[in-house]
Amino acid sequence: MRKTYQLENLDCANCAAKIENAVKELEGVTFASVSFMTQRLTVETDAELEKIIREIKKIINKIEPDCELID
Repeated sequence: MRKTYQLENLDCANCAAKIENAVKELEGVTFASVSFMTQRLTVETDAELEKIIREIKKIINKIEPDCELID
């Protein structure tokens, strides 16, 4: 399943790249892309989406605490 989410308050392109790389490392994620310009995260997974989203939110909070994932 592929879903796209809005990233609110993503302030730097370097942080976007770090988030993308960390999400790609999650078990069950087959594709991940973060666009700093559009402030969007696209993720494709074959695992339980709710579990993956919880993990992504943890990653975002660790890298960019002011950034919020909007479902």
